[in-house]
Amino acid sequence: MDRNAERKDRRPASAGYRWTVYIVRCSNGSLYTGITNRLMERLAAHNAGTGARYTAAFGPVRLAWSWSRPGLGRSGASRLEALIKKLSRREKEELIAARSGRLLSGPRAQPRLPSRPLRRKKSVPGPLR
Repeated sequence: MDRNAERKDRRPASAGYRWTVYIVRCSNGSLYTGITNRLMERLAAHNAGTGARYTAAFGPVRLAWSWSRPGLGRSGASRLEALIKKLSRREKEELIAARSGRLLSGPRAQPRLPSRPLRRKKSVPGPLR
């Protein structure tokens, strides 16, 4: 099979897709956060056991929260995903509970994450000179 023909069958990520940050609830009650530009396909992959190792082990999953806006690129979605992953479980549950829009305002608003400073890992001191 021609490799170029195979590539032509795939639709590029920029063809009408936008990046989405999502949280799914696994069958054991745990929360998994990720990003995708094809949400429904990604959820199907998680439920088929091919999406991520964690969700394969604790699937099936249900969509608990998602957020996307026009112009949200992969880097912006990745940054938001990293912020959400640093939240405590309670804070993630609050974000999910507020998905009705109470935490969002305006057409391009970012989700309002808790204002507490994020905990940074303690750095290991380098060699003494």
